[in-house]
Amino acid sequence: MKWVLAGLFWLWISLVAGLSVASDTFEIVAEFTEAPGNIAVARDGRIFMSLHQFYEPRYSVVEVLPDHSIVPFPNSDLNQRNDTGKLRLDSVLGIQADNDGIVWMLDNGLRSEVAPKLVAWDTRKNRLHRVIYFTPPSAPANAFVNDLAVDKTRNRIFISDPAGGDNAALIVVDLETGLTQRVLEGERSVIPENLDLLIDGRPLRMSGPDGKIIQPHIGVNPIAEDSTNEWVYFGAMHGQSLFRIPAVDLADMTHDAQSLANKVEKYSEKPISDGIAMDHENNIYLGQLESNAIGVVTPNKKYIQLAQSPKLSWVDSLAVGPDGWVYAVVNQLHLSAPLNAGEKRSKPPYYLVRMRPLNLNEL
Repeated sequence: MKWVLAGLFWLWISLVAGLSVASDTFEIVAEFTEAPGNIAVARDGRIFMSLHQFYEPRYSVVEVLPDHSIVPFPNSDLNQRNDTGKLRLDSVLGIQADNDGIVWMLDNGLRSEVAPKLVAWDTRKNRLHRVIYFTPPSAPANAFVNDLAVDKTRNRIFISDPAGGDNAALIVVDLETGLTQRVLEGERSVIPENLDLLIDGRPLRMSGPDGKIIQPHIGVNPIAEDSTNEWVYFGAMHGQSLFRIPAVDLADMTHDAQSLANKVEKYSEKPISDGIAMDHENNIYLGQLESNAIGVVTPNKKYIQLAQSPKLSWVDSLAVGPDGWVYAVVNQLHLSAPLNAGEKRSKPPYYLVRMRPLNLNEL
């Protein structure tokens, strides 16, 4: 009993002071030879992953079967990206599963230099549900549509586009009309801060347009909506702030640029991070990239580190499953060729991990 009380006291101190309470509270669900990108866990427990385009995978999207093997999703035909005569998945990163059995796949099209698009597949009827293409001005030439949040209450999808950094923005999709709108472009909440990311002492390195090696600063990437569809949370990957905006305002496509920007508020501090996920208690889970860790921003806006391990080498995306567990994919992205000056240093295995949500963690 005294140990439980001591644990409760330490957690309370951490919540108040914003301290870290690192522990190895995660478990490895599956190991892969191909690097995952993002993850979605459907209401029926099915697990879907994009495979990260930086590793030139054979398939763009896969399903993780109960035996932990992977198969192309929704089928191999839709994943044959070299067949340009038909609808094909090219470079999917963002992926979400809604409560109606629809899996939404955000395809940036960059591997084949094709128009970015949103592809929806109905898993209950096993057929194509919807395709929405992005064109300028919603998606400029350097668009890199990355992640998404689905709001079925307002029939909207909200997309993060880090683009070139200074023109990072959100994209609002009206699912009734198929119209898209680029918003908050260049606002402080979406552009990167001047922060360098070092992992295991090594910085990210990319080849710039002139061939020089640069350290990239990436704009808005993480995005999620709370379970009551009240707020949309987002921020730059290379940023130490998490912002939010009322979903009703972001969904309103009649706002002018300044009035919409005025609706954005800073929510909390955060580490440099990739994707985020929210549970029903409004805990926001994310990867702490520089520390090979998973952490959480609690409803009182404090950051807590939950797990740290060399195996958590670039936690890319997270999802909360119907069982309450928090799932995450790990892909060593900083060691991929595009983020390591052309040299691929990553090695399998790559991981699907899970951990209990904050309110269920043993103390």
